[in-house]
Amino acid sequence: MTAPAPAPPRRSGRWIEHWDPEDKGFWEASGERIANRNLWFSVLSEHIGFSVWTMWSVLVLFMGPEYGLTPADKFLLTSVVTLVGAVVRVPYTFAVALFGGRNWTIVSAALLLVPTIAAFAVMHPGTSFSTFLWVGLLAGIGGGNFASSMTNINAFFPLRRKGWALGLNAGGGNVGVAAIQLVALAVIGASGGPRVLLGIYIPLIVVAAGCAALFMDNLATVKNDTGAAKDAAKDAHTWIMSFLYVGTFGSFIGYSFAFGQVLTNQFGRTPLQATYLTFIGPLLGSLVRPVGGRLADRYGGARITLWNYVAMAAATAGLIAASLQKSLPLFVTVFVALFALSGLGNGSTYKMIPGIFQAKALAKGLEGEAAMAHGRRLSGASMGLIGAVGALGGVGINLAFRQSFLSYGSGTGAFVAFLAFYGVCFAVTWAVYLRRPAGQAVTTVAAETKPQLSYAEV
Repeated sequence: MTAPAPAPPRRSGRWIEHWDPEDKGFWEASGERIANRNLWFSVLSEHIGFSVWTMWSVLVLFMGPEYGLTPADKFLLTSVVTLVGAVVRVPYTFAVALFGGRNWTIVSAALLLVPTIAAFAVMHPGTSFSTFLWVGLLAGIGGGNFASSMTNINAFFPLRRKGWALGLNAGGGNVGVAAIQLVALAVIGASGGPRVLLGIYIPLIVVAAGCAALFMDNLATVKNDTGAAKDAAKDAHTWIMSFLYVGTFGSFIGYSFAFGQVLTNQFGRTPLQATYLTFIGPLLGSLVRPVGGRLADRYGGARITLWNYVAMAAATAGLIAASLQKSLPLFVTVFVALFALSGLGNGSTYKMIPGIFQAKALAKGLEGEAAMAHGRRLSGASMGLIGAVGALGGVGINLAFRQSFLSYGSGTGAFVAFLAFYGVCFAVTWAVYLRRPAGQAVTTVAAETKPQLSYAEV
C-alpha cells in the first residue's frame, strides 16, 4: 500500500495558499473582500513612500540663500532622488515573490525611516551640498514602494478589475506627493521649519508598517520566475510600454519635483506662495488616475492613451505661450491641467500592460486559465521594468529644466522639448497599437470563430 503524500508544510504568518480571482464563485465568496483589504493598506504604505520620495521637492523650497545652493544645484538634487527611486523599482518588484507581499510591505515601509531621520539630522545651513546629495539618494527608496505594491495588487485582482484596482492603488500612492506639499504648506504657514515637516512623517511611517503587519496577507501563489523576467525583457512590448510610461508617469513625477522650483525661479514666488499652488497639480493627477484605468477598462487603454497624448501636447503648447507672456495665472492653470492629463495617462497605460500580454497569449492559441496564467506571468514581470524606466522620465524632466534655466533663465526650452516628446509618444501609440485593423492586431489563431482580443482593446 502506497503511503500518502506528506501534507505541505504550513508557513508562519498570514499566508494564503490558494488564490484564484478569475473564479467568480471564489471571488464573490471571499476573494473580493480579501483583495480590497490588501489594496487599502497597500495604498497607505505606497502613499507614505511617495511622500518620502518627493519630500525633497518641498525641502528645497525651505532652503533659502543661507544654504548656499543655486537653482541648478536644487534641480540636480531632485534629479538624483528621482533616479534612485527609478532604479530601486526593479529589485522591489521581485521582492514581493521572494518575501511575500505583506512581509515586504512591512520591510519597505519601515525602511522609509532611514531617509527621513537622515534628512532630519542634516537639514540646517552649513551642511555641504555633497551631504545633501547623499541623503537625497536615501530618499529614493520611497519610489520603490510603488513597484512592489503594484506587483502585489496585480496578483490579487482578476483581469476584468485590474484597470480600476491598479489605478486606485497607484492613484492613492500618488496622492502622497500632494499630501506632503499640503503638510509643508501648513508647516510654513505656522512658521515651522523643515525638521517639523520631517518629524510629522516619522510616526506615520511606523503606522503604515504596523497596519501592513496587522491587516495584509502574503500570496503563496506569487513566485519569482526568472524565466518570466527574461521573457518580459526580451519582449518588444515591455520596452514600448516603458517608453509610453515615460510620457505619463515620468511627466507626473518629474513635474511634481520641479513645479515649485519653476514657480520660485521663473515667476519669483516665495516658498509659501509656491506651496499654495504646487499641491493642486499632483493632487488632481493622483485622483484622476483611477479614472484613467476605468476609462481604459471600458474603451481600451490604447485609445485613451492616444488622445491623452494629444491633450498633453496641447497643454504643453499652452505652457510655452504662458512662459513667453510671463502670465502666472495661465501658466498655473495649464500646468495643473497637464498634471491631471499625466495622471489620466498613468491609469490608461498601466491598464494596457496585462491586456497586451493577454492578447499575445490568445494569439498563441492559449485559452481559458492557461491564457490568463500566461498573461499574469509576463505582465507581472514586466511591470517592474516599465515602472523603473517610466520613472526615469522624471530624471530627464528635472535635468531638462536645469539646463533650460542655465541656458535661458526660464523653463521654456524644456517645455519645447517635452512638446516634441509627446508628439513621438502619440506616433508610437498609434503605430503599434491602433494603426492595424483590429482583426490583424494580433495573429489570428486557428479557431476563427472564437473572439480574439486585439491590441486596440487593451
